[in-house]
Amino acid sequence: MIIEVNKDIDRYKETVVLGLTARQMIFSIMSVAIGGGIVLLVYPYVGLTVSAYIAIPVVAPIALNGFYSYHGMTFMQMMKKKLHFAFGNKPVTYSSTEGEAEVEAIRQAEAAEEKKKRKKKQNTGNKEDFETAKKGMVKTLIFLLFAVFAMTGVIVWYKYFR
Repeated sequence: MIIEVNKDIDRYKETVVLGLTARQMIFSIMSVAIGGGIVLLVYPYVGLTVSAYIAIPVVAPIALNGFYSYHGMTFMQMMKKKLHFAFGNKPVTYSSTEGEAEVEAIRQAEAAEEKKKRKKKQNTGNKEDFETAKKGMVKTLIFLLFAVFAMTGVIVWYKYFR
């Protein structure tokens, strides 16, 4: 007897009604009730459209609480983390263990090394650049000749064999 089990067993969620989980059902009922209440209370004073615009910012976080999930976190857990990272983190400061003299010596050594590389490249760089450009030009020329012959062949075929 073979019983097939879904490969994503960790993501399986049991549905209660209409494919919604219990959490989704509770938060959707809450959002509809609160949104409807706001619309009914504000509607006589400002109209239907404006009352819906007033209700949406109140209802959206409630609905997101039930439906939104990011890396296994609910909407509230994720927002708490975002707010913590935005405002709660203390800045990390770096204090160097080297003195100014050591840093300046390192900079001078790097500048001397860079100067040597530039001088060496000036001596050999032109020949290498020329050879690289030459190879590229030859490839381009071959491609263009092939394209011209192909187009000529297509034109001859169209003119005489069509």
